[in-house]
Amino acid sequence: MDGVELKQRLAAILAADAAGYSRLMATDERATVAALDAARAVFRAQIESNRGRVIDMAGDSVLAAFETAVGAVNAAVAVQRELSAFTEAVPPERQMRFRIGVHMGDVIEKPDGTVYGDGVNIAARLQALAEPGGITVSDAVHGAVRGKLGASFVDEGEQPVKNIAHPVRVFRLVPPQPPPAAAPALRLPDRPSLAVLPFTNMSGDPEQEYFADGITEDIITDCSKISGLFVIARNSTFTFKKQSVDIKDVGRKLGVRHVLEGSVRRAGNRVRINVQLIDAESGGHVWADRYDRDLEDIFLVQDEVTRNIVQTLAIRFTGGDQARWQERGKVNVEAYDCLIRARSCILQFKADTAIEARTMLERALQLDPQMAEAYAYLAIVLGTEYTNAWNGRTAGDLEHGLALARRACELGPMEAVAHDAVAMMLMWLRRLDEAEAAARRAIELAPNSSQAHGALGNVLHFGGRHEQAIELLEQALRLDPQFNLWMHALGRAQFALGRYADAEASFKRRLIHMPSSDVTRAYLASLYGHTGHEDEARRLWSELMAINPQYTIEHTLRVLPYRDRAPLEQFVEGLRRAGVAE
Repeated sequence: MDGVELKQRLAAILAADAAGYSRLMATDERATVAALDAARAVFRAQIESNRGRVIDMAGDSVLAAFETAVGAVNAAVAVQRELSAFTEAVPPERQMRFRIGVHMGDVIEKPDGTVYGDGVNIAARLQALAEPGGITVSDAVHGAVRGKLGASFVDEGEQPVKNIAHPVRVFRLVPPQPPPAAAPALRLPDRPSLAVLPFTNMSGDPEQEYFADGITEDIITDCSKISGLFVIARNSTFTFKKQSVDIKDVGRKLGVRHVLEGSVRRAGNRVRINVQLIDAESGGHVWADRYDRDLEDIFLVQDEVTRNIVQTLAIRFTGGDQARWQERGKVNVEAYDCLIRARSCILQFKADTAIEARTMLERALQLDPQMAEAYAYLAIVLGTEYTNAWNGRTAGDLEHGLALARRACELGPMEAVAHDAVAMMLMWLRRLDEAEAAARRAIELAPNSSQAHGALGNVLHFGGRHEQAIELLEQALRLDPQFNLWMHALGRAQFALGRYADAEASFKRRLIHMPSSDVTRAYLASLYGHTGHEDEARRLWSELMAINPQYTIEHTLRVLPYRDRAPLEQFVEGLRRAGVAE
């Protein structure tokens, strides 16, 4: 280092890293990279707004220097608060949470801004002592900021730290609590309303989790067919999976009066299902029952549960409800098992799990060639692969998907998912009038189906009827408040109408729930191009390319089946203004 001018000075150092980063990467690399990029943007913005300077962001770590301890601690608190808001809707096992340590001491600074010394080393050791989502500071920082922030501190005593000769007195920061302001409750519908929480797997075998989920999903689907009942969709109720929940809180967040919860125990060819219906307003039990049956009678159990809900809530069956209600006989257990495994794979929304889903569905049809749902979900998988450019799917696969969906309608004319599949395939084939008729039929068969309302909203949007599309997509989101795909579709319709502030909120909401989305970043970048935020647009485009280097604007233009190309030209023009498209 001869000849290099070194400067020694006092600085406050912030060090951070992501807890469980390797586990998150092993689970889903793209989603983890996207979440890390989003977190880095938060760190950078808060560091700079508090007069700090980013030194390094290597891997999952962050290192920054501040002139004052107050600036460093303020930045740390703001980062943790903002990241906590981002991850609130993400399942706990997928949340990226950072540990932050702050120390003030002497550092050696090179001309390029790199810093070294005990000041840096101690900050790094303090971060290792923090809890995920937490902040620890040294005695020096505590003394400098005491009485100057709304935060309080818990004295953790002197702690030995690696490669530091003396122990460091550590304080855990307790951030200032904002005044309690509960999120606004969704207004209760004007009819009985229900959320079905994911049933607990009591089989003693974690591999059976998909089975308990499948039972839950089937009960939700059955209840969705009843016009006199308002039912929250699976995607939203499953955000409470593996959580210790307050039923009153569930009712408030989802806007329902009643909550159904239960458990499933599968042993050999027998299944035991316990269910209880709870008043979400009072927390009191309304009805409970237990079912011990052979697995082949699983449909009969689901029918009985739904019938008991209807009777307990005094819901009046209409003629249409009665026509939609079909008693189902015994099930081919192995085929049903393949079906619910496949549905679980589809929900993961990844290229490799789409392949697994197709394999399961094809196996289900070998075992039971009359299973309408298996044909419908096969078509849905093909459509999803095509639109996302997965697994080599091309427009040539759409006719095959349509044939599968029509076969589902032949075998199960009263199954809403079959008509959803037909609507999806016709939409991607640009036969929008026929797609609209199929989507409307799906709504007739399942008046509470978020999927059917969202599908019709998409069809109308691509046909140029954006205002009507927004109404349907908002209804789809009321039935499924946490489903990120409808958030993107709503943003796209708002974007087409030039309602950029609304569209920005919808796209950002989608990225909180689906941080690995490439196309939502593309739309948000275009929006920023239209609104004069070119730097932000280019940052988003850089994130997009890191998530999916194979993404092309051409694919989006080729796939989206607009009747009028004006919304596509609007999309490209925004990207051109942002300087990311020629």
